[in-house]
Amino acid sequence: MIDSSISSSSNDKIAFFQAITGLEDPDLCNEILTAHGWDLELAISAFTSSNPNPTTNTTPSSNPISPVHSNSEPWEDISAAPPDASASSSAPPGLAWKLITLPVSVVSGSLGLLAGTISLGAWVAGGLLSHSLGFLGWDPSSSAADAASSPLVSLSPAAAEALDFVSRFERDYGAAAYRPNFAAEGFVEALQRARREFKMLFVYLHSPEHPDTPAFCEGSLCSEVVAAFLNENFVAWGGSIRASEGFKMSNSLKALRFPFCAVVVQATNQRIALLQQIEGPKSPEQMLEILQRVVEESAPTLVTARLEAEERRNAIRLREEQDAAYRAALEADQARERQRKEEQEQLERAAAEAERKRKEEEEALERAAREAVEKAAALARLKQEKAMLLGTEPEKGPDVTQVLVRFPTGERKERRFCSSATIQSLYDYVDSLECLKAEKYCLVSNFPRVVFGPEKHSLSLKEAGLHPQASLFVEVDS
Repeated sequence: MIDSSISSSSNDKIAFFQAITGLEDPDLCNEILTAHGWDLELAISAFTSSNPNPTTNTTPSSNPISPVHSNSEPWEDISAAPPDASASSSAPPGLAWKLITLPVSVVSGSLGLLAGTISLGAWVAGGLLSHSLGFLGWDPSSSAADAASSPLVSLSPAAAEALDFVSRFERDYGAAAYRPNFAAEGFVEALQRARREFKMLFVYLHSPEHPDTPAFCEGSLCSEVVAAFLNENFVAWGGSIRASEGFKMSNSLKALRFPFCAVVVQATNQRIALLQQIEGPKSPEQMLEILQRVVEESAPTLVTARLEAEERRNAIRLREEQDAAYRAALEADQARERQRKEEQEQLERAAAEAERKRKEEEEALERAAREAVEKAAALARLKQEKAMLLGTEPEKGPDVTQVLVRFPTGERKERRFCSSATIQSLYDYVDSLECLKAEKYCLVSNFPRVVFGPEKHSLSLKEAGLHPQASLFVEVDS
């Protein structure tokens, strides 16, 4: 039993230490925490580094994992195969995943390597654990606070932690001529980038206080052959277990010994497939041998995934080209149809305009003909009326005037009038004849020249000096 003098804060630390390490004896947890000055981080690091659970050190061949197949992703089409003798002798111990505190599940094994699928639901548990550790006074994400608070660039906490890890790694090991190109982004973003590039994700969990860390980073990770092989064949992501995301990944991957590396790929349903784990210090030759084996055994799957993706892209591109060609043909057909309709409409409008003009011309002709008929009829009536007004031609006598009218055509007409008749009677006589088509004219005497205009129409023939006889000319007004 835990002593009653232990504070509530100590009880919380013991409970979390039990949850992380799986120890059930609270007195033992109390002793371990007391030995480490109740520093929860130091106690967890020391326990996981020097006291791995012997029940978890099983190899893939002694603890086989049933594969799970799916048609949705190429990564899940990897069939489990027993490792050969050489691989088993050089491969590090495997992990037996437990569903105790963190929701982690093993779902597939493949390629003669240790393979598991870790549910990203562990992020939730890791987040809760990180929040609780902050409540106890330890903030795993404090190391990335400065990077995340940059006023110039807005970064997510995960990206800020990754950027902080990269900068610290370059600061501590920047003297090396070669080093892995760790992604300055969160784990999920790096995993998605690896998927897009058809590469595996190399995960390095950095324990700053572990005594083997400096030698491993300088001698193995930053060696020319390992760094070049990683940069060419993997997307590399690193995280410090002192940071929030690195701490959650260490729990999800059940990191028991440090330095700790893993090779993972993205699976479906927010899961990742663990293809290889590397625990403890390794020489550059050992690292290169393990990584080469992973790449060689994963190459068929990667090539298949790349080819399938290329086929999908080609199919999409072909479909887009076909759609573009169809749209272009459709637009051309529509343009031709619009042009045809416009031309048809123009022809119809031209025909309608021509028909309108034809009808107008016909109507004008009809109207002109009708007006001509009406005018001719009116003129005939006028002539008849004027002929009636003249009355009967008088016989020769002293009061009778003989008048000769010469027309422009050379035709002559002669008639007798009473000397008391007016000049207007002469005009009526001319109008009653069929010899003149003009409407405006004047009667003119030649010797002397006298124009008998409208002002003289009321004069009698005798008063006008035309008695007893006169010769007049018809002058048509121009």
